[in-house]
Amino acid sequence: MVSMESSSKNDEPQNLPIFSKKNPNTAMTKKGVYVAISYMACAVLLVIFNKAALSSYSFPCANVITLFQMISSTLILYVLRRWKVISFTVQDSHTVATRTTDLVPFKKVLHCTPVALSYLLYMLVSMESIRGINVPMYTTLRRTTVFFTMMAEYFLARKKYSSYVVTCVGIIILGAFVAGARDLSFDYYSYTVVLVSNITTAVYLACISSLGESSGLNSFGLMWCNGIICTPILLLWTAYSGDLDATMNFSYLYTTGFQAVIVLSCALAFLLNYSVFLNTTINSALTQTVCGNLKDLFTVGFGWLVFRGLPFDLLNIAGQCLSFLGSCLYAYCKLKGI
Repeated sequence: MVSMESSSKNDEPQNLPIFSKKNPNTAMTKKGVYVAISYMACAVLLVIFNKAALSSYSFPCANVITLFQMISSTLILYVLRRWKVISFTVQDSHTVATRTTDLVPFKKVLHCTPVALSYLLYMLVSMESIRGINVPMYTTLRRTTVFFTMMAEYFLARKKYSSYVVTCVGIIILGAFVAGARDLSFDYYSYTVVLVSNITTAVYLACISSLGESSGLNSFGLMWCNGIICTPILLLWTAYSGDLDATMNFSYLYTTGFQAVIVLSCALAFLLNYSVFLNTTINSALTQTVCGNLKDLFTVGFGWLVFRGLPFDLLNIAGQCLSFLGSCLYAYCKLKGI
């Protein structure tokens, strides 16, 4: 389906700094640790529920699930904002008693367009990537996102990481290749989509890291901009492609089990998006990606138990453990600030 709220900036986008100046090798705070753990918990559950909808119920329209998640998140944000429970800007975040019910100015929405469009691409490709591949191998291939994220942060924000962090990332990627070396269920299309998903994820996280702070918006404000920009685009696309008609004719649409899966998926998507923004802003885009690797151990376990997608294989287990070790070493480096 995150308050690393950034410091207040000028409302004029052309006068704003483009990239975050935060040192990527600083130690992780206690708040950062809590945010990272929250993200991992939401991510594991969301993968399971999305997989259940697309595979167990054979729902044919991944884009419609994404649309439902965007609409529900936008509605939740609107209601909470009107009730003055949350704010959209950093300034209001520190003055709860005097919060207004104003939404995000149009100029700031335009400033967040790169984040929103990269988010839409990331959501669409990520949802499609989980359809034709078992959960354990999906999480294995997703670990290569750390490489793409490191590259995106370097080119977009000129962030450089210590040799210790680079070594940890190398261990993670090596483990991913070892785990997938004997995957007999290889599917060229599915694997390609997962790798494209990794690239879009890296671009999205790098955009949050570089443009999030300069927007003057907090996590809820950035999520609101995503929904306002992306929902109309996705609604038109699903209507044009026939996904909405296919959804209305879906045989399990009115069954309690399928509806429960969709509702829980939407709720988790909201919590996950919030935690992604917080984790990326409070920590870094690379930390967010490595947190995704740390939660993979639990996702793989659930995948084997629930979906029976991959037979037991010693080489795969060794690769999973190697990637998990790399993720733990990275977490240690971040906690120690090395």
